[in-house]
Amino acid sequence: MSKSALFDKGLQIRKDVVGEDYVQRAFDKAGEFGRDFQELVTEYCWGASWGRDALSRRDRSLLNIVILGTLGRNEELALHLRGALRNGVTSDEIRDALIQLAIYAGVPAGVESFRIAQDVLENPESQPTAHSKGQKP
Repeated sequence: MSKSALFDKGLQIRKDVVGEDYVQRAFDKAGEFGRDFQELVTEYCWGASWGRDALSRRDRSLLNIVILGTLGRNEELALHLRGALRNGVTSDEIRDALIQLAIYAGVPAGVESFRIAQDVLENPESQPTAHSKGQKP
């Protein structure tokens, strides 16, 4: 698959998962300095990774929730929790994934991840901001 085809595929997946408005804001806020990074994220993370076929978007969302919660990447966790809901992940599945995270990554990571998930589940339509230049979703 060519670079532009991977970018196009990634752009569509990225918009589907995190929302078209978020993606547009991320590119707009990136400016000249961060544009190359946003293109890399779109092509590499979303096209070359999320664009693969062995795992469903739902499965990838569950993986991202646990990975981001484990790493303490809280803004990204909130973003991907919203994406998980778009990908059909239920609140029960999110709860069980976060319990699994707490067991293997530690209770403090679980406590913070549950706090963020509860906020997202109570406000699923609120949009994250992509406020930092070059911030990757």
